[in-house]
Amino acid sequence: MAVPKKKTSKARRDQRRSHHALEGVNWVEDQNSGEAVRRHHVDLKIGMYKGRQVLEDRA
Repeated sequence: MAVPKKKTSKARRDQRRSHHALEGVNWVEDQNSGEAVRRHHVDLKIGMYKGRQVLEDRA
């Protein structure tokens, strides 16, 4: 079984984990409705993306 030869220091361990933090989701206000929407995602309610209709109406 593989066993480490030396103990990993706290500094080295924490430097490795520096990229593990969770990032927040980027929300912006929709220009038409004023609702909070995620960037670079299709609005599933109305089917719009970048000002054009990409999904047909389901109603």
